[in-house]
Amino acid sequence: MNGAESLLTAAREAGVTTCFANPGTTELPLVEAFDSVGGIRTVLGLAEGVVTGAADGYARITGLPAMTLLHLGPGFANGIANLHNARRARTPVLNVIGEHATWHQAADAPLAADIDSLARPVSCRVVRTTSTAAAAGEFLEVRQAALRERMPATLIAAADHMWTDGGEVPAVPAEPDRSTVDEQRVAGIAKLLAGPGRPVLLLGGEALGAEGLRLGARIAAATGGRVFAERNPARLERGPGVPTVRSLPYFPEDTLAALAEHTHLVLVGTGVPVSFFGYQGQPSVPVPEHVQVHTLADLDEDAVGALAALAEAAGADAEPPAREQPVLRPPEGELHAKAVATAIALEQPDGAIIVNEGVTAAAAYPAVAGAAPAHTELALTGGAIGMGIPVATGAALAAPDRPVITLQADGSAAYTLQGLWTQAREGLDVTTVICANSRYRILEAELGRAGVRRPGPAATGMTSLADPGADWVALATGFGVPAVRATTGEELRTALRRATAEPGPHLIEAVLP
Repeated sequence: MNGAESLLTAAREAGVTTCFANPGTTELPLVEAFDSVGGIRTVLGLAEGVVTGAADGYARITGLPAMTLLHLGPGFANGIANLHNARRARTPVLNVIGEHATWHQAADAPLAADIDSLARPVSCRVVRTTSTAAAAGEFLEVRQAALRERMPATLIAAADHMWTDGGEVPAVPAEPDRSTVDEQRVAGIAKLLAGPGRPVLLLGGEALGAEGLRLGARIAAATGGRVFAERNPARLERGPGVPTVRSLPYFPEDTLAALAEHTHLVLVGTGVPVSFFGYQGQPSVPVPEHVQVHTLADLDEDAVGALAALAEAAGADAEPPAREQPVLRPPEGELHAKAVATAIALEQPDGAIIVNEGVTAAAAYPAVAGAAPAHTELALTGGAIGMGIPVATGAALAAPDRPVITLQADGSAAYTLQGLWTQAREGLDVTTVICANSRYRILEAELGRAGVRRPGPAATGMTSLADPGADWVALATGFGVPAVRATTGEELRTALRRATAEPGPHLIEAVLP
């Protein structure tokens, strides 16, 4: 077998079932090898941001690494933004980037680039193939790094190492274990929680699964504390029997206010909260000075196991009383962010996956989601917009039995709209709701915070998406996705009901003032 066949055989034996791809000439040996090796589904994306975002969404749902196939440095560069989000989401993505043949690299061909430097900021490990015989083992080395660090990792595969015969397939190493939290740390946190003051648990990562949320709520109830979720979680479970938790606010002054009444901040599977941007007069770390910060489990440790141990040590055996869930009032008349979120919460099927890239509308959905049926929410972890449609694509491929609904801002949808074509080609059950306000409203809000009350024509022009406004119905239809426009709460609910009842992808343009 050649190097490409050995690499894909190793990938298949390591449990890789799906490869999201936008290949070019240097990847043709791998393209051909997918047919001869078999067992790995290939999914084409029309842009690399769709490829990397879909791999992120797939891995967030399955917990297993997804593979990407990208073309040289420029192709990889096109996908970096969503790999930045995947890194922040702690998602294991296995990037395979085709490189020129080793003997051609010195010629500085038009597509030659410093791929290593491009890959390092979004990869926990970057490896170049050294020979045909070693290529499969080097892929497995990258896989181990991605699983160990829970981050993307990258293999740069030289074309001649792929097309040459002599590939070898080594044994697949066992997956690395998660580090456990030692008993002394658990005992110390338990003693702290038993003392005076009011603690707050900040949960992130795997602690935001159903079991982690239940454990966190038990501990908070037993110690007189409170539970928050990290801002923009990679994956958050909600539903009957799962305690509803609030995420930390976006703006630093709001986070300071939320933590002001507490004395201890206990981190579980997440880091210290950091302000999204540096604002004049506001701290980078919005934690009040009187609040002591403690780590129960860091990002690389078994957070759920640590919570279980802490619950036992703290005597938190009783389930907290169930909160009364809000009763949602069906939205009527003109649409706004809360109306769109409420319509989704009322109409989403049981077990749905909600991909939330509403940006300014993003906070509206969690505020009403406690009244929705059981679901999983995937959020914008790294702030690099353009993740919604791709992540939803990957999530739908990962869980074909679960409907996916994307709460999508119009400005960020324009970055990776090509993902609709992949949804149509694969027949995926994804309903995309475009919050079409024809502006970058988040930039308008930030201008206001900076004291710009009356922006001039240049500033206004850089925050407006009007003149011309995008016709989202026509755009979606052009990519093969049925689409409708809704201008009222009643129309939106009807459109959602129809879209989620029919197989295949749909798009709803929700027109906001």
